[in-house]
Amino acid sequence: MLRVVFCYGTDSMIAALSKVIKRMHYPLGVMLTCVRWYVAYPLSLRHLEEMMAKRGVWVDHATVHRWAIKFVPVLAAVFRRRKRPVGKSWRMDETYIKVHWQWKYLYRAVDRDGETIDFLLRAKRDRAAARRFLEQAMALHGEPDKITIDKSGANTAAIESYNAEHHSDIELRQCKYLNNIVEQDHRAIKRIVRPMLGFKVFRCARILIAGIEMMHMIRKGQLEGHDGEVLSAADQFYSLAF
Repeated sequence: MLRVVFCYGTDSMIAALSKVIKRMHYPLGVMLTCVRWYVAYPLSLRHLEEMMAKRGVWVDHATVHRWAIKFVPVLAAVFRRRKRPVGKSWRMDETYIKVHWQWKYLYRAVDRDGETIDFLLRAKRDRAAARRFLEQAMALHGEPDKITIDKSGANTAAIESYNAEHHSDIELRQCKYLNNIVEQDHRAIKRIVRPMLGFKVFRCARILIAGIEMMHMIRKGQLEGHDGEVLSAADQFYSLAF
């Protein structure tokens, strides 16, 4: 019988993963490998089905998708508990993601060193969406000293309204040149999303993007580990479950 233990987790996290693997007939290592490949590399589900078949594991592409939908939320929750602190100078922007043949908006922010601060997929590009993203990011990392954006009126309105309501003094800078760092960082996410040929369901899109962002942050070294321990990106991913 498989016994699952979280190094940094809680009883609730252990229960969540145990619930996910209940009634599944594949080894946990096989399932986690498929999920990691899916969120780490520009592969389609049918690519994964073929790759696993060549390794003697017969699994349908739809099953791999279900594994990702079940595992990613649990692993992402553990990752957020172990995420390293970020800087106080933020670069904020949004990029387009296609969901059910319609463009949706992925809000993202990085600090001056390129470390990912947070992300949020929203159906609309407006002040409410930008404000929701800001509040989520600040709940995780606290208020920044300054935020750099492009000429987006929605982002400007969101930051100004937050400052007014919370009596904060977050410096707002509108400079496309300084915002290049986050625009370039979008490419790492779009590169993984592109072979997926668009998402069919908004909920699934949010979950899978969370997995892609999580793996991107692991590669950047944003996961806290044991003192003096150096792990590969793959081993860091698996450490979220074991």
